[in-house]
Amino acid sequence: MLGSLCALAALTAVGDKPSLTSVIGWVDWETLALLFGMMIMVAVFSETGFFEWCAVMACRLSKGRVWTMIILLCLFAAIFSAFLDNVTTMLLFTPVTIRLCEVLNLKARYILIAEVLFTNIGGAATAVGDPPNVIIVSNRRLKRQGIDFAGFTLHMSVGVAAVLLVAIPFLRLLLQKTNVHNREPSSIVELRHEIQVWKMAAQKISPASREETTVKCLLIQKVLSLEHLLKNSLKLYERQLSQEAPDWQASIQELQKRHQITDKFLLAKCFFIIASVIAVFFLSPFFPGVHLDLGWTAIIGAIWLLVLADVQDFEVILHRIEWSTLLFFASLFVLMEALAHLELINYIVEQTAALIKVVPPEHRFTVALILVLWVASLVSSLVDNIPFTTTMIPVILSLSEDKDLSLPLQPLVWALALGACLGGNGTLIGASANVVCAGIAERHGYGFSFLQFFK
Repeated sequence: MLGSLCALAALTAVGDKPSLTSVIGWVDWETLALLFGMMIMVAVFSETGFFEWCAVMACRLSKGRVWTMIILLCLFAAIFSAFLDNVTTMLLFTPVTIRLCEVLNLKARYILIAEVLFTNIGGAATAVGDPPNVIIVSNRRLKRQGIDFAGFTLHMSVGVAAVLLVAIPFLRLLLQKTNVHNREPSSIVELRHEIQVWKMAAQKISPASREETTVKCLLIQKVLSLEHLLKNSLKLYERQLSQEAPDWQASIQELQKRHQITDKFLLAKCFFIIASVIAVFFLSPFFPGVHLDLGWTAIIGAIWLLVLADVQDFEVILHRIEWSTLLFFASLFVLMEALAHLELINYIVEQTAALIKVVPPEHRFTVALILVLWVASLVSSLVDNIPFTTTMIPVILSLSEDKDLSLPLQPLVWALALGACLGGNGTLIGASANVVCAGIAERHGYGFSFLQFFK
């Protein structure tokens, strides 16, 4: 919002002040409607307990084999993120994964990082799996060039399947020297975790009043008593470097009691509505006479699900909507349009085209694909991939319209989408799902740093 405000101020300073009506018209309301509708459907879907049940099933199918369980969890996360979105998938999967690791006495940090990597990969497969894909499919100019939900998903899913075939053995190779089991007994691990959580709670209290000072002192005393207990526990276990693997069957039984499908009837309704909405996404390009955009389809599906689910308290659903994300997108559209009016986009296009024209004509298409793919990957790993994708769409459109280059548009779009989505795995700030997962893990006392994720 601050960036869009500065861009509008710059436009005013150069004498090109837009009217309020023009600024509102810059916002792509179809994209916002698509996100809003999907958020409502996912909020109702999360009430069924289906995601927790899937995590327990991954543990059950693995039969106590840790790496099999990790791969199953990662594949589940990749599949769900393709049809929901990667941010929502991590919001739902992170807490239950942490609980799974606590029961099995595993190091949650490595499993969470693996899950978020596969979430970003799976999110690249469909037009609703990752916010950059939503921006691409909802763009009016790209839609006029034949970029639709069905074609996008068909091309991207093939590439993502190839990536998964490489990513699964690579993950195992990457962590083969990492012991995901906690060497200390689970009682000591939980005690360390409890001390960390109480310390975080004490640090967040600013003693502005006598009551807050009293609460902070009580928390500090609690931490000191737990540290004393930990010291005594470590003396008892100082000669015990490892313990027997926990009984996985007993662990699964405990998890199944806690995490079950709470409403099977509601689950059936959610599956029916979401499957219908995705089917309409796929079929709409084949019926050009029916003018039903992606945003309207998502909104109608959300309303339909609210009616069938008989939601009594709609405010609970509204509280689960990521309003900050919707405001971010709206401000982003204003910012990008203002930058286009300031001729910044045209400058990027001219420099990119000049670089491609240096190459012999027979190699220009290959160079353009590699350039778009790797620039998208590297930049998306350093900045959020959403604003970068929004900036690059007019760039690749201009490149395809350049008669001297004669580059086909669709392969450039696939390269941009793959680079932006997969590049989000480069650093902790590369994708919104990374930040969401790290934030939830931090609140549970299992946070990981920028450097740990980067490694």
